[in-house]
Amino acid sequence: MINLNINNKNYELEVDPDTPLLWVLRDTIQLVGTKYGCGVAQCGACVVHLNGEAVRSCVTKASRAVGQKVVTIEGLSENNDHPLQKAWTELDVPQCGYCQSGQIMSAAVLLRENKNPTDQDIYNAMEGNICRCGTYLRIQNAIKLAAEMQRNESK
Repeated sequence: MINLNINNKNYELEVDPDTPLLWVLRDTIQLVGTKYGCGVAQCGACVVHLNGEAVRSCVTKASRAVGQKVVTIEGLSENNDHPLQKAWTELDVPQCGYCQSGQIMSAAVLLRENKNPTDQDIYNAMEGNICRCGTYLRIQNAIKLAAEMQRNESK
């Protein structure tokens, strides 16, 4: 039995502590916004936040999340109104959409740490996230728009 805090909700789960966090999220808790892409931490589709840091949930053991705060795409905002989610919609970023939750979760860490990222900052932060459809320019533009939205909200 392990206890996890996911999206500010506590779960007492009967799972093997070595189970990848991704499968606990998707199969046990039924939070399916986090996607399985490669299973070896190479594509970024499975990114979630563990105490505010972006981690690849496909290779993160559930036991590592005990006593930590896990945030998935479902928990990023209550009403899908995070500036990144708004920017993604406004700029029609997704093509197939499969990688987008991981992209947004990685970008959220960037924008929390850097309110005005340069193109190089965005490239560096997003380098490990693969988009098979090649929407990288739209992703970059959405991150810039979201950064602008955040700066305007704080005025």
